[in-house]
Amino acid sequence: MKAIPLFLTLVLATAARAEVTLPATFSDHMILQAGAAVPVWGWAAPGEEVTVSIAGQTKSAKADDKGEWRVKLDPLKSGESTGMTVKGGNTITIQDVLVGEVWLCSGQSNMAWTVGRLRSFKDEQSTANHPQLRMFVESSGGAGEGNQKPRGGWKLCTPENLANFSATAYFFGRHLHGELKQPVGLLVSAVGGTPIQNWISPESQRTHPEMAKAFTALDNTMKTWTPERAKEIHARQLEAWQKQADEAKAAGKAAPPKPAPNPDPRSRAPGNLFNGKIAPLAGYAIKGAIWYQGESNAFTVDGGKFYAEQLPLLVKDWRGYWGQGDFPFAWVQLPNFHNERFLGWCEVRESMLKSLSVPNTGMAICLDLGDPKDIHPQNKQEVGRRLGLWALAKVYGRGIEWSGPLPKSQQFEGGAAICTFEHAEGLKAREDRIEGFELAGADRVFHPATAVIESGKVLVTSPAVSAPVAVRYAWKDDPQASLVNGAGLPASPFRSDTW
Repeated sequence: MKAIPLFLTLVLATAARAEVTLPATFSDHMILQAGAAVPVWGWAAPGEEVTVSIAGQTKSAKADDKGEWRVKLDPLKSGESTGMTVKGGNTITIQDVLVGEVWLCSGQSNMAWTVGRLRSFKDEQSTANHPQLRMFVESSGGAGEGNQKPRGGWKLCTPENLANFSATAYFFGRHLHGELKQPVGLLVSAVGGTPIQNWISPESQRTHPEMAKAFTALDNTMKTWTPERAKEIHARQLEAWQKQADEAKAAGKAAPPKPAPNPDPRSRAPGNLFNGKIAPLAGYAIKGAIWYQGESNAFTVDGGKFYAEQLPLLVKDWRGYWGQGDFPFAWVQLPNFHNERFLGWCEVRESMLKSLSVPNTGMAICLDLGDPKDIHPQNKQEVGRRLGLWALAKVYGRGIEWSGPLPKSQQFEGGAAICTFEHAEGLKAREDRIEGFELAGADRVFHPATAVIESGKVLVTSPAVSAPVAVRYAWKDDPQASLVNGAGLPASPFRSDTW
């Protein structure tokens, strides 16, 4: 084989360095946000000029000293398929690009739960032909530092692709697509069994006195940890393991487990999923976000209460990284479910209710959609629809009811609790009578109560409590609760006390 001349080697090396590349989100079948100044970015040789062309407009930028470049497109109109060309030392052509509504969909297993795992999958699959509804599933893992390069690809909603679509995200997107008659793109980033602190950036958590405590031990570990030292330790572990494995084999015994590599300690610390699975998406123009999580923060009462600080911080954190102002953000309130391991289920629900004080947020009340014995309830269709109702009403200006009754005030007069609600038009019992209310007197002992509706208010009384000082509604993990509004949407659990 002939040697390659030195000058040709240098030319080839320069060409390789100069190649323009893009994040995986900018790829065939992508959907770009309509009506927004859309950022497009990537990498090239330092100083290289890159041009981006789409729908009759061209934008240019030079890569900085790190080889990073970014342009911002003028607002695009929702419409038919187009294409994008990115040109530097090489040319990238992205095909079948749509302009429509893009939503970030994140959380834990109930967001990750796929349509293919639903008992109704076959029925859903038969009608899943929505080529303008598309999903990008971020497949990166947790990371110790902010990841710039997402992993995944855009998939069209077809019967063949549906099984791997997030069910909650799909039914949300399908509802919007059907109502708006516009393309809908869904960026899904979710991991089962994960607490909210894994999804908030370490930088934001370090600004919170309580959350910052989790980083003390990590910081001490990082003073001595290096990738090189981790490899050396792993090599010694492997050497010792090999000796043990050989001895076990000679003795006719099973070998001990092979030691795993020693990863960056930060990759398993709070904020690791933000680093690995949110940071690479940050900045991709979106309309808003939906969130289905909270189960992994419901193991303790204190954890459930603390969620009232964590959820608002997550919203603020993500909005800051996207740089799109206070973009719309909604979450799913935990549905009915009971397991003795989860002591703070009611408190997480309450924290979600309290977090509605954050501007431009919403909540899908799903008290009636759970399964008392299964933390992964099947009716994701209605969960997605209720999130869609919020988006249609609050984001797209539709004049529809989007929430179940939310507690407004509680007064105690004449041996009764008088409760008022927002979203209370057509207030009624779903069935024969209102169930789920309890009253307590000064002794703090709650008793089942009778509730009736008068002039749009709920009057709550109990023969066991002559002078009530506190009222609760649906304050159980799996309550019998039947208060709804005229749209058939259930009331949120609440309590007037802080006991």
